Amino acid sequence: MTTAAQRPATLEDVARAAGVSRSTASRVIAGTGFASPVARERVAAAVDELGYVPNPAARALVSGGGVRLVVAVAGTGAEVLEDPYVDRVVGAAARVCAPAGVGVALHWLPLGEPAGLRGLATDRSVCGVVLVNTTGDLLDAVPRALHGRVASIGIGSATVPSFDVDNGAGAAAVLRHLYDTGRRRIAMVTGPRWLPCAQRPVQAYGRLMRETGLPVRLVPGDFSAARGRAAAREALRRWPDLDAIYAISDETALGVIAALRDGGVRVPGDVAVAGFDDIPLAGMTAPALTTASHPVGRIAAAAATAVLDRRPAPPATLFPSALVARDSA
Repeated sequence: MTTAAQRPATLEDVARAAGVSRSTASRVIAGTGFASPVARERVAAAVDELGYVPNPAARALVSGGGVRLVVAVAGTGAEVLEDPYVDRVVGAAARVCAPAGVGVALHWLPLGEPAGLRGLATDRSVCGVVLVNTTGDLLDAVPRALHGRVASIGIGSATVPSFDVDNGAGAAAVLRHLYDTGRRRIAMVTGPRWLPCAQRPVQAYGRLMRETGLPVRLVPGDFSAARGRAAAREALRRWPDLDAIYAISDETALGVIAALRDGGVRVPGDVAVAGFDDIPLAGMTAPALTTASHPVGRIAAAAATAVLDRRPAPPATLFPSALVARDSA
């Protein structure tokens, strides 16, 4: 539905569509003052249907407070907000937003409850949203009111541009390095199955195994070091002859190395280990971790810039990842 040819929806359009007064619509969108539950539901539906986007500067003047960009992170639990990767995303977004006088807020989106985006869409202090750990369901739930001021780190859609690392190519480079250095019994610790972007490295692993005729040895993971420890022990029990483990993240890989050491397995003498991300600690461990680069700061900055500028962006922008060969593999 459009309110007028090539004209953005106004507050008056929202009030008219919702069947409420302009002041009631304003109170609901601002999140201040009284409004009945029915009125709130009608206004929220009208905002979504019309794609109404309040002007950020006007929001700041009316509210007397600051405008903020929200980094909304999907996950099974709130502990996802403590992920160092999320810290890096927020830091990069803050560097982009600071010159514009825009703050950055962190928000958890419980997995399976994407409707939480509606509240962000009607919050007058929110100028835009950067989605992290994006799923298909989350993309489907993005309200029209957020179109043009939302970007994704991960997968995207026709209305939500995405920015991410080419982790499929990066994983392929690390895996090919393991193969080229003589490793033939390679296990992989994967990421969460619910996260679409985590499946690209799994696909790269599967392709190499098919091309070389090697057996597929997958162990589920979740990006954490704790799971890396458990996955390494499981891999050794299932495949005592393995000679390499590729982990989907550096933190997982460090957990793998710790478990191998605990079991008296030499790295890389008995089992080579490699990860992905090239976190600062990767080059300072003993042995230093073989991995692939992941320009998190550049990716997050690009996503935040796209939201602030509100300029058309390609549906998907992938940043290159390169092999970083060190002592562990």
